[in-house]
Amino acid sequence: MSRPPLRVWVWTAAALALAVVATLLWRGSDAAATHSSTARPADVPSGAPAGAVSAAWSAEGEPLPTDVVEGGRVLVGSAHGVRALDPVTGEEAWRYTRDNAWLCGLTATDGVAVAVFRTEDRCDEAVALDAGTGVRSWTRNVNYTADATISSTDRTVLATSSGGLVTLDPTGSGTRWRYAPPSGCRLLDSAVGDAGVAVLQRCTGGDATQLRLLDGSTGDERWTRDVVLDEREEGRLLGADSLVGVLAGDEVRLFASGDGTLLTTLPAGPDRAVRQSSTFAAVLLHADGTLVALHPESAERLWEHPATGLPGEPAGADVAAAPLAVPEDGAVVLRDPASGEELDRFTVEGLPDGGTATVVGPAIVLRLDDRVLGFR
Repeated sequence: MSRPPLRVWVWTAAALALAVVATLLWRGSDAAATHSSTARPADVPSGAPAGAVSAAWSAEGEPLPTDVVEGGRVLVGSAHGVRALDPVTGEEAWRYTRDNAWLCGLTATDGVAVAVFRTEDRCDEAVALDAGTGVRSWTRNVNYTADATISSTDRTVLATSSGGLVTLDPTGSGTRWRYAPPSGCRLLDSAVGDAGVAVLQRCTGGDATQLRLLDGSTGDERWTRDVVLDEREEGRLLGADSLVGVLAGDEVRLFASGDGTLLTTLPAGPDRAVRQSSTFAAVLLHADGTLVALHPESAERLWEHPATGLPGEPAGADVAAAPLAVPEDGAVVLRDPASGEELDRFTVEGLPDGGTATVVGPAIVLRLDDRVLGFR
């Protein structure tokens, strides 16, 4: 038998070398490090919780979106990605994880989950996933510092870091605008809401901290007001909806979103653990064990009730007409947003304090700082 020609040996060696290189490249690629699954579209389950419910499932997560229920799923972050759970059973519906990247932040709005990942020393990749199915909507490179935080409201995703702000279109992936504090100023806090993007910044040479509201679509300045704080107190933004809320020392200050007029102040309580949210009918403040509903234009107090946490955004399609799911002592109570009237009550065994409650069909989903609980 004759030996194969030299060119056959050369071709064989080249093919083997190419296969080895391709294997090594694949093992080190983003594609090999990415693990994902998808699901069929989710519908908000019908029905209502029973008169008395108990714990059905629990899922740890960090970070967690402000509103964990989106697209009929419960969204939970982890060190390397995000997964979506069935709100009734807690079973995993889909996941998206990256072995070679770390999750900087996670938010949910407009039917998508937007996750930002860090691959080196900066948060440099963003991906949007359909909240119901896990199908990828878009992926893009970004350039955020490692301390970036992610939040959102309808049609706007906000990335905040010590150097400034960036807003993204959650459904189209484009960068809308950027904001950096003026020379000599330092960004303290930011918040995004229906009124736009609010920022707190402290500038050298001034006795007051600046509160500024930026247009959510363009980034144009709408107004700036001075907020006098104690030298040791930097303040914290609570919300940027019809009323712009600022926690200043031991009081909450509420400003009109239209022109920045200070409308009212409220006590923050001894632990200053104040949270703010909003509905179409009222702005809600939870402080010192009480939920207070305020008129969205005048900040007039509409009603108040004892509560252990805040209601989450309703999971159904008709958000404007939906009642508020208010977590109280041992129960979740459905209340009318405008009057506070009790419409229904579900006794919840072992309901912890400090959560945000959402009713999803026959289940109650409670978001805590580091985990999500499901009750049926």
